Amino acid sequence: MSEANKKRPNPIDIHVGSRIRLRRTMTGMSQERLGDSVGITFQQIQKYERGTNRVGASRLQNIANILNVPVSFFFEDAPPSDIVATISPHASQPDDFQTLLSSFEGFRLNREFVKITDPNVRQYIIKMIKAVAADSDGGSADV
Repeated sequence: MSEANKKRPNPIDIHVGSRIRLRRTMTGMSQERLGDSVGITFQQIQKYERGTNRVGASRLQNIANILNVPVSFFFEDAPPSDIVATISPHASQPDDFQTLLSSFEGFRLNREFVKITDPNVRQYIIKMIKAVAADSDGGSADV
């Protein structure tokens, strides 16, 4: 394995990290506060959240306790092991859904969107977002 491949995160580590970030942002906790609670630096929390450093089992249990979730939360919707095994474990990047939910804006958007009870309003918002995205890409949206 080349030196460059050794430095790319494993898809499972990326997923677990994105779930740590999701839960941390859901609770309104900063990386610094989580790091202090765990007894590590916020930079180490950043590395965990990016998947560049693997979280050990005891530390993941500690993080789960601090964030008030079961350890299984961090593995929900993880890529199936047979898919991870067939691709280079160092080539995967977070998908759009993981990226959205692990961002503060995505979390806020989702939190407010689920409060909308009228399905017509939800569809209108989806069409509007498609149009804005297509406009910013210079493409067209099928609205």
